[in-house]
Amino acid sequence: MINYQSQGLLPKKPHTAFRKPSGELYYEQCVTQQGFEGPFSILYHQQPPQQIHNGSMATPLWPQPHAFQNDTPEPLRRRHFRSQDFKPFGSPCTGRMPMLFNEHITVGAVKPTANDDFYFCNGDGDDLFYIHEGAGTLLSWYGHLEFKAGDYLVVPRGTLHRFKLTEGLAQHWFWVESSTSIQPPEKYRNASGQLRMDAPYTHRDFKVPTLNTPVDLGGPKRQVTKKRRAFTAHDHAHNPMDTVGWDGTIYPFVFAMDDFSPKTGEVHLPPTTHATFATEHALICSFVPRLVDFGEDAVTCPYPHSNVDVEEVLFYADGDFTSRKGTSSGSMSFHPSGVPHGPHPGAYEKSIGVKKVQERAVMLDVTEPLFVSPQAREIEDRNYDESWLNLKGDES
Repeated sequence: MINYQSQGLLPKKPHTAFRKPSGELYYEQCVTQQGFEGPFSILYHQQPPQQIHNGSMATPLWPQPHAFQNDTPEPLRRRHFRSQDFKPFGSPCTGRMPMLFNEHITVGAVKPTANDDFYFCNGDGDDLFYIHEGAGTLLSWYGHLEFKAGDYLVVPRGTLHRFKLTEGLAQHWFWVESSTSIQPPEKYRNASGQLRMDAPYTHRDFKVPTLNTPVDLGGPKRQVTKKRRAFTAHDHAHNPMDTVGWDGTIYPFVFAMDDFSPKTGEVHLPPTTHATFATEHALICSFVPRLVDFGEDAVTCPYPHSNVDVEEVLFYADGDFTSRKGTSSGSMSFHPSGVPHGPHPGAYEKSIGVKKVQERAVMLDVTEPLFVSPQAREIEDRNYDESWLNLKGDES
């Protein structure tokens, strides 16, 4: 939930007769979370949204990494995956490549080349996409939501949608699927639920869908739903994108990474300072171009760190990554809990006196151990765990 929104045609009160100019009823649909105790939105349709049929098992749209989980213990190794080497293929759904996963979080990459010819509904979790390259429009019950490179796009679970890619642009997205809601951290809200004045963003920074009816004229009538890590296909009796109005606190949204307002201090601040979104099992942080620590003799490079309770994933978007050698735009590092990581040799000393950094990256701190998928192993830099041994700091 960012805040309450309303668009289109709405009756005076929910659950009351709301009629078309012809005298027929519009059909109300309540989208609820946590039963009836949590956030909800109410949509109004031209036709009954429950008129689906031909339910059948569908071929999985992307590999479900839990099917490949190897319970044989593996050594704790710091890992580097080159998603820039992952070949573009498929659609925003069929092109998803899971790379790291546990019971609650899946992290991966998507480099789609074509639009889906069906609508998708993820009943297992919220999806977050960082648009590293590309642009397009999300078409959903809630309307049209445009996105571009540098944006976060969040699609709440249970949202029927499909993507329309901008033609002629290469697409490369960093992807997170979370079994629990992706929200602003609780510490950024005041008692009334409003974003606090000292939060790193404001309500004005979030883009919501614009409802133009019909949402997707001539769109498909096939729907694929993911639930319990399986996929089910249904056919609609009519175009399901027939919303005429909606209100509530569940809807897709876009937030531009560069609208995150970073903080600085006399000495180095912990990564939680960059917290952007939170789930029950992960913290998602944004590193953007910023002034760094201003204290005398401050070491501005991140200090060596032992992850005792969390797994760290870092997606390198662009800029000068002063603490790390061998990574580049599109790289994804994984530092498991239990072993130390930190700046590469030479970076620690060189950072003293630096006043500003030019970098963009997305970081996840995940509270349960992550497993590596077979797809990720195919694009892994297997020398990464040894890259801290060059004490001269001249490694490539």
